[in-house]
Amino acid sequence: MQTLTEENYLKAIFKLAQNNLDKISATAIADEMEVNAASVIDMLKKLKEKKLISYDKKIGAKLAPQGNKLAINIVRKHRLWEVFLFEKLKYTWDEVHEMAEQLEHIKNPELADRLDKFLEFPQFDPHGDPIPKANGNIPEVSKILLADKKQGDTCKVVSVKDTSPAFLKYLNQLSIVIGSKIYIKEIISFDNSLIILIDDKECTVSEKLANSIFVK
Repeated sequence: MQTLTEENYLKAIFKLAQNNLDKISATAIADEMEVNAASVIDMLKKLKEKKLISYDKKIGAKLAPQGNKLAINIVRKHRLWEVFLFEKLKYTWDEVHEMAEQLEHIKNPELADRLDKFLEFPQFDPHGDPIPKANGNIPEVSKILLADKKQGDTCKVVSVKDTSPAFLKYLNQLSIVIGSKIYIKEIISFDNSLIILIDDKECTVSEKLANSIFVK
């Protein structure tokens, strides 16, 4: 059985792989988990010994089949708990992540299936991320970064890359939520910031923010 820390590492590697990184380095994992690189390397060695990942300094880390199965299960539970907290207990989308981080480690094998059924099999969590099915399949989502859209485009927010409370609270201040319709009025060439309209409300967003929002 995996420890809580081991599960968090598997989930971090899974998340980085979903971002289509060419190489999942110890440094990338350390940045994702906000820990030092030395501790990451020690854990990668342990996970490799358990045959949950493959790891080589030159090619990075990759989930082995069993590690991938475990990671998908953790991600599924995490996102289902986020839906439960958001829809049933009325927490806001900037509050649910940290609580789901704790709840995802409950080991009862039937709980996730019962929670999924209770929630009527949701497809996405409050941040727009797809929820893996019980069989491990993950719904495919067509999306593009807001930063990659062009002046004059109209699009809809489908998910966010950054789920930190500070970022989500800032989006709330801008009235940007999942489903928001955005019109790109102008792209400022000096710093690639965007002047956008959200429900006829004009605001300016930075290139960094535009690289953290997915739209379609």
